[in-house]
Amino acid sequence: MTTSTRLEVGQTAPAFTLDDQDGARVSLSDFAGDKVVVYFYPAASTPGCTTEACDFRDNINSLKSAGYTVIGISKDAAPALKKFQSEQGLNFPLLSDPDLAVHNSYGAFGEKSLYGKTVMGTIRSTFVVDETGSITLPLYNVKATGHVASLRKKLGLDA
Repeated sequence: MTTSTRLEVGQTAPAFTLDDQDGARVSLSDFAGDKVVVYFYPAASTPGCTTEACDFRDNINSLKSAGYTVIGISKDAAPALKKFQSEQGLNFPLLSDPDLAVHNSYGAFGEKSLYGKTVMGTIRSTFVVDETGSITLPLYNVKATGHVASLRKKLGLDA
């Protein structure tokens, strides 16, 4: 199943409740009143996803001090997420979306180009959700390398 629906600025972020790397239930509504960076990545412990996750890890304090909580979502099962978190020292929740329902609600799964071929898969995407639950920044097809620096600029955190 795929969706071509892309979220836009001002839309309400689709609600979700997923298991994290420890099996705890985490809902977007748990962060009501906070700013949240929700990012979708294809697979734990792969080179690009590790680069992106470590970039968020290394910038977590500056994001937190600006009022942002970071959440990563992939289709990986909790044990793979736990291993990824442990190996990379990740300091934010990783959520498991094995049936891709949340991916689809955010438009983060669909056709993409991989080595010149069109395939179905996770579209590396990041969404900034404000305190009221609205999308303030939808980013699709982001690059793993340099993404957090680009995001910080877009959020006005870097001059």
